[in-house]
Formats: sequence, C-alpha cells, structure tokens
Amino acid sequence: MTRDPGLAGWLQLSLTPGIGAAAVRTMLRQFGLPHSILQRKRSELAPYVGAEVLAALDSSRVMEATEQALRWVEAPGHHVVTLADEAYPRLLLEIADPPPVLYGAGSLELLQRPALAVVGSRNATAQGERNAESFAHALSDSGFTIVSGLALGIDAAAHRGGLAGRGSTIAVLGTGIDVVYPRRNAQLAGEIAARGLVLSEFPLGTAPAATNFPRRNRLISGLAQGCLVVEAALASGSLITARAAAEQGREVFALPGSIHSPLSKGCHALIKTGAKLVESAEDILTELGGFQLSGFATTTADVQSPQPGGLLQYMGHDPVDVDSLCTRAGLSAEQVASELLRLELDGRITALPGGLYQRLEKGPRR
Repeated sequence: MTRDPGLAGWLQLSLTPGIGAAAVRTMLRQFGLPHSILQRKRSELAPYVGAEVLAALDSSRVMEATEQALRWVEAPGHHVVTLADEAYPRLLLEIADPPPVLYGAGSLELLQRPALAVVGSRNATAQGERNAESFAHALSDSGFTIVSGLALGIDAAAHRGGLAGRGSTIAVLGTGIDVVYPRRNAQLAGEIAARGLVLSEFPLGTAPAATNFPRRNRLISGLAQGCLVVEAALASGSLITARAAAEQGREVFALPGSIHSPLSKGCHALIKTGAKLVESAEDILTELGGFQLSGFATTTADVQSPQPGGLLQYMGHDPVDVDSLCTRAGLSAEQVASELLRLELDGRITALPGGLYQRLEKGPRR
C-alpha cells in the first residue's frame, strides 16, 4: 500500500504530547497543512506551543508513534481521517473542539449518514436494555446510524439494535482504537468493526482514563442529529453527553420511567429542562425530519404493555412487594410466589433489591 505523504505530518502533530487540538487548528490557520507547519523554524512555532512541546515534536518517541500509526492504517479496514479529508464528518466541524485526527476501523461511509446517539446507564435494568435495543433497531431500520460509546448496559444494547437494522452503528471509544474497554464487549467491538464503524480520537495504545470519557461523549453527540437518553441516574455520564448535545444545537430526547427508579431520575431531570419526552421511535423520527416507519405503533400503550391477566393485572408499573400483591389479588403468599416465579421465567417481571418486583414492558415493535 502506498502511504499518503501528508498523513505523517498530521500524525506527528497530533501525537506530540502537549499539542492540543486547539493549538493544531491555530497553526493550521497560520501556516497551512501540517507539512508546512513542520517545515517552519521551531522559533516560528514558539508562540503557539511551549519549549518542552517543541523539543518533543521531533523526538524519537513521537516519530516511533507516528510510524506505528502509519503501519496500523495499512491494515484492511483501518483508516485515519484528518480535518482536511472529505471523509471527515461534517457535523463534527460544527462542534467547539473537533479533533484534528480520527482513527477508524470499519465503514467510513457511516460518518456521512444521518445519525442518532443512544446512551444511558452502564448498570441498566433488563427493561432498559430492551428499550434501548428496540429503539435503536427501529431507528436503524429507518436509516439512522446509531452512535454510542461501547459501554456496558444501554450503550451495548444500542449497538446491538443498530447492527440489527440497516443503518448500522458507530462505537466511539474513550481509549485507543486498538484497546477494547470494557473487555466484556470485545466480541461486540469486533462485530461493529466488521459491520459498522469503531472510532477514536486517541492515539493507539491509549488506556482507559476517567478524563477520556467526557471527551468521547462530545464526539458521540457531535456525530449525531440528536441524542436519546435511556435510563440515567442524576450523576450519570450520559447526562454529560446530553448537555454536550444541547450545547452543540442537537435535539435531546429522554425516555421516561418509574418515579421510584434512580435510573429514571436523570431522564426526568432532562425532560424538566427541555428534553423531549419520547414514548416511541416514531416520536424521534417525526422530530428529526418526518421519517416514517411502516406499521410502527405510535404510543407506548399500543406496543409496550403486556396483556393483562393473572397477577400482572395487580402489579401496575411501579415496584411492588409480595404482601401488597397478596392483598390486591386475594392470594396466599405461596400462590403469589409461585406466580411471580413463572412470570420471571417468562421474562414478564424482574426481581429488584428489597424483595420488590416490577413488571417488564415489551419494547416497541418495528
């Protein structure tokens, strides 16, 4: 494979410790493309970066990292996209801090398609994961690429739904693109690289660090026309993504839940501050440009509620204990326990801490 002579310059600048994205963009405006920057006397670059950074610019460490990246991109399906490339996602050019370089594994064409971010709690409920996967599947079938962060819980469910539809999915990492985190999602990451796109702004080999994930979140929202939050506590990182989306002028959507669930409080807080409450994927499609799904039901009541019958008709939608069910249904504790076990095995309810049970809803049909 013939190497792009200009790519080495982009990599050298981006891989030099201490040269942030803002400094790179400033020098690009002042001097032109990276090869022109690197040809300048180091004294001419001094107003933009410190002395230590200038010393590192031509260091063996930076040159070795540049060579490693150039070798990595030679593999099939590997890409490095720069601000100067046609493949660079146009929506990212609208955000406050677009990265000069993106590493990608998979299908770059997904960067040019309409996209929706779907994010939420890592410690999601079974129902939350089902909702995320069902919404993502329906939205993907409508033509949206689903963008999320490859975390456990809602993110992983959103990616699975995206892969199941025709729009596919983009996983934005808070690590180097060659580092899968969490390891439990290694197989999913491989499926996304094969049938979607894995993306990172971080250099190869970058390990997970707390400071990386808020930066990743701004790219998740920045790549998309809107952001859907499914289950989030008040301190959830998903709210960072939602705030970034709002600051970037994107639409923010939130799925409501039980008033008793800590994982609903973040979504409810978003709704109180202006996020759009959604009960179906069609709510989002209509808001983002009138997309329609053939045969797609428009209300949660139409598509999510189990048919009443047996103990379910006494459960409502909030967590409930066995004693309350005995009183409501007029059954013994043994009868209620037996019925609860059957419903749990059927996937109709879930057991919660504190001896509580909650009815599970069916996700929206496509």
